[in-house]
Amino acid sequence: MTNDVRPGRLYGVGLGPGDPELVTVKAARLIEAADVIAYHAARHGRSNARAIAAGYLREGQIEEALIYPVTTEGTDHPGGYQGAIDEFYAEAAARLAAHLDAGRDVVVLAEGDPFFYGSYMHMHKRLADRYDTTVVPGVTSVSAASAVLGRPLMERDEVLTVLPGTLGPDELAARLAATDSAAVMKLGRTFSGVREALAKAGRLDDAWYVERATTDKERSAPLADVDPETVPYFSLALLPSPAATAFGVKAAQPGTSEMGKTEAPTEVTAEATAEALAEAGAATGDAGSVTVVGLGPGHSGWLTPEAQAVLADADDVIGYGPYVDRVPAKPGQRRHPSDNRVEAERAAFALDLAKRGRRVAVVSSGDPGVFAMAAAVLEVAEDPQWLDIDVRIVPGLTAAQAVASRAGAPLGHDFCILSLSDRLKPWSVIEKRLDAAAGADLVIAIYNPASKTRTEQLVRARKLLLEHRAEQTPVVVGRDVGGPAESVRVTTLGELDPATVDMRCLLIIGSSQTRAVTRGDGTTAVYTPRHYPQE
Repeated sequence: MTNDVRPGRLYGVGLGPGDPELVTVKAARLIEAADVIAYHAARHGRSNARAIAAGYLREGQIEEALIYPVTTEGTDHPGGYQGAIDEFYAEAAARLAAHLDAGRDVVVLAEGDPFFYGSYMHMHKRLADRYDTTVVPGVTSVSAASAVLGRPLMERDEVLTVLPGTLGPDELAARLAATDSAAVMKLGRTFSGVREALAKAGRLDDAWYVERATTDKERSAPLADVDPETVPYFSLALLPSPAATAFGVKAAQPGTSEMGKTEAPTEVTAEATAEALAEAGAATGDAGSVTVVGLGPGHSGWLTPEAQAVLADADDVIGYGPYVDRVPAKPGQRRHPSDNRVEAERAAFALDLAKRGRRVAVVSSGDPGVFAMAAAVLEVAEDPQWLDIDVRIVPGLTAAQAVASRAGAPLGHDFCILSLSDRLKPWSVIEKRLDAAAGADLVIAIYNPASKTRTEQLVRARKLLLEHRAEQTPVVVGRDVGGPAESVRVTTLGELDPATVDMRCLLIIGSSQTRAVTRGDGTTAVYTPRHYPQE
């Protein structure tokens, strides 16, 4: 039987050095349209490439995480390190080939440029002769580092040489001495050897260090001043154009002002660059700001007038994709959806836009101060580069309030709110807090009770609560309250089935005084009296 399925197309897509706004229009279009998104990652599973592309992904796409079996550590593979890597690339290519054979277009994400020290090239070599292939170039880390420093790479007849830091110091020194400008990649553990080579070539005083250019963790400094223990892999050494000194931008050495006074060296950092842009915005009368806005838990009727005004006035709207989708589109307003696991990156992006003079709204479901973006923004805003940014919080109706209102008034007396998610805090802490709240006889509103990967937490929490509460204790289970699939049911702690609860649910566990009363129309109202028995 003949297979009539036309094979898919393979795309190697460059994402640039880190800033999502440096992703090309073509790259963004292909990422959004792709059937399959593939990306390389170390064994911890985190992918810088995926993080950059997060705002361009859509629901329903297949994701293929290509996890390296080994990076810099040893391996017991019979073929050694190279054998393990070759086997991994062959297996990864086979996984992508299966999708291509099924007619699915595959985008392989690549930081920087796919053919510039990129992992994508190993997929290209194994698949390009069998499938239609397109490579989309991206901004390289070398170009980004030059921009960060504000110094040209080369001009006129100057020669730029790109070198791997893995070369021996002697060979590296010889090549550095023979070129005008240079970029040395793959630092990290090679940094000390690269510094030695620069010194041997007589170029150390001209060299700059740039780390994670264009990201929120960007750092740059004269290379001679950098502590080798602080250098990660995602960094490079740069020898800019020798003619750059004519621009008066050589900040590595003290200079002399027109008044004849010696000035201290100026470190070119992301802070200084963003500060200059912010000042340019301020000169036009545009002061940037970040407002963290609560959208409420559901329909637009729960959005406050203050929140509506902020969203209408914003230049940029940033947030988890489904929350951004809830904000009415406004002509000229830029929208930046992203994954729900990149809170710190999202906050840094918002603050950087504000520093450039933009009015930014960061949106959260419910109230932004309750398990949401307000804390993330304020934490990131402690960085000195953003201390002067105006940050404001606009409250929203919480999910706990919404569920409580549907059931009656279960929060009518003292209560607490807890999250069962152990992604950001250990389960032992959750157990202690649950035990304390249950022992204090507080009504407990429980956020994040379960998910596809967290199925045992609620089982354990219920068991712990039953040590303090009667089986007849009323429990309210609200799901998607305010949304199209809203459901609210009243059960008891004894009858609560954890298998019926998912991430879109919020639970309210009653205290010893909480009552469930059947009304005349047959519905059940749950409330906690405002008074409490005297001991």
